[in-house]
Amino acid sequence: MSLGYVQKLSFKEDVGTLGMSEIFDPPNVLQQKIEELASLIEESKHLVVFTGAGISTSCGIPDFRGPKGVWTLQREGKGVPEASLPFHRAMPSLTHVALVELEKAGILKFVISQNVDSIHLRSGIPREKLAELHGNSFMEICPSCGAEYLRDFEVETIGMKETPRRCSDIKCGAKLRDTVLDWEDALPRKEMNAASKHCRMADVVLCLGTSLQITPACNLPLKSLRGGGKIVIVNLQPTPKDKKAWLVVHGMVDQVMAGVMERLNCQISPYVRIDLFHVIFNQTHCIGERKYTKWSLRVISVHGEKAPLSFIKSVEISFPDRPELKVAVLQKQPFVLKREMLLRPLDILLKINLSDGCGCQFVNIDFPVNFEESSGCVNLDKDKVIQKLKDVTVQDQCCGKFSVIERKNVPGQKKELSTYAVVTNIVKYGAIAPIAKLSVVNTVAKRSKEKVDIRSDDCLMASCEGEGTMKKLRVQ
Repeated sequence: MSLGYVQKLSFKEDVGTLGMSEIFDPPNVLQQKIEELASLIEESKHLVVFTGAGISTSCGIPDFRGPKGVWTLQREGKGVPEASLPFHRAMPSLTHVALVELEKAGILKFVISQNVDSIHLRSGIPREKLAELHGNSFMEICPSCGAEYLRDFEVETIGMKETPRRCSDIKCGAKLRDTVLDWEDALPRKEMNAASKHCRMADVVLCLGTSLQITPACNLPLKSLRGGGKIVIVNLQPTPKDKKAWLVVHGMVDQVMAGVMERLNCQISPYVRIDLFHVIFNQTHCIGERKYTKWSLRVISVHGEKAPLSFIKSVEISFPDRPELKVAVLQKQPFVLKREMLLRPLDILLKINLSDGCGCQFVNIDFPVNFEESSGCVNLDKDKVIQKLKDVTVQDQCCGKFSVIERKNVPGQKKELSTYAVVTNIVKYGAIAPIAKLSVVNTVAKRSKEKVDIRSDDCLMASCEGEGTMKKLRVQ
């Protein structure tokens, strides 16, 4: 939950019961319930999970109604609590990635979420198996053609208002809208229909970290009862639906899910976050007594030149083979450098300084330029490149690795656009145990003396050098 999101919401007096005391099952009782839950999941034919803010508190995102929830503290006159890291850098909890493993194993059929933090999508739940009832702070939608755009920055508005961007489909071009609901907005019909359908089909609905107070969403799990399904609630506070539940577990969600995964003998893989950005190099040749060129270099978001690059703090540009040229330090967007010089090959070193919340401080990228020859086009399979980056990152336990995904020349212009993928975080989850511990591996690697290239199939990666389907999802 973004604190900015809370401040954008319209005022509402009645936001449900706040600040109830937390209940913890005794260790022996908790273990018995974990084993019973694991058996229910193992035997289920159609498992549906219904999630609330409680699954994201261990990600550093405050909840709403807990003892230290946003609305609880506001009602007590204590103001909005501080988040432990930027909203856009929140990493998945053990529960998030456990759900991904259950989905991959074919056990989990559908996820219904009331959260707007986008962590289910970031962690790997397929869009077609996810209903986000209250929207997504990182997603825009085209009201004309229905295309969805997942961003790496928080969208500026809520309440399904127009945003500054347009649909990229050349046949459409309509103004995009945010997807996050305000209090008076009705739940999106398509999300509700999918959620209702899967709840009716479910033999187990597992409710994780939700107070089940806000209608109509809180009534969705009850639909499973008509077909003989069972409801399980894992929450630290009582809920209005406890009496309808087959099993109520009062425990930390991550602890419960760690125990379930151990009982099911399911391993949890590390989470690797990869962010994308563009480098645009543009040049103009000038002919005179001495040939020279005017050029510019831009580091921009893959979502457009005016979109924020939330994970990049600054860019330093140096010229290792031309020590007489001054290092340029670009402190804020737009990150643009313009120069004029003699027409001869040039080695450029880009030092991409990453923002707070990233697992390494910077990434160094060599960017050689031959003004009279094209560097050639590159068009690799994006999914393969990203998977290879993840595999090597997990093997080496080091973030900061990067790869060129695409390099192309703009027709009719001396402009080259390169798309880079960089590993900005790796989260390693402790060994599955009754009490699971999360550790974020924030490896700050020093620049190596020799550049190491890892070539595999059609992928080129550089080593760490820095301290009933839903709408089609486009990541642009």
